[in-house]
Amino acid sequence: MSLISMPFVDSGVDTALHGVAAVVMVVTVAAAAFGFWKIHEMPINKAHKKQHQQIGLITALTWIGFVWHWVWVIAVMVAFVDGDKALRRIRDVWREKEPEIESSITQEEQNNA
Repeated sequence: MSLISMPFVDSGVDTALHGVAAVVMVVTVAAAAFGFWKIHEMPINKAHKKQHQQIGLITALTWIGFVWHWVWVIAVMVAFVDGDKALRRIRDVWREKEPEIESSITQEEQNNA
């Protein structure tokens, strides 16, 4: 055997290795496609589990997200964020007063007077 010769060339082993490589490649591509599909359908599954009011919107955004990926991000946000709770929290934060700052300012004014 010289340094130039290739092992397994023009033999049955060569054909078997090509077959194994083809199977591995097909299985890898299929697994990647299946994983992409499962991740992409995640907002729809979450909306169905929570019985979300906007299931139709989330489904439409998810399908549009196959073409424009930024739309899929919106579908994820709509599916995972509870809009009512978020709006209530924003409202409560907006209405909160800052008593600690006001009381510390009045104490400093009293100390200076």
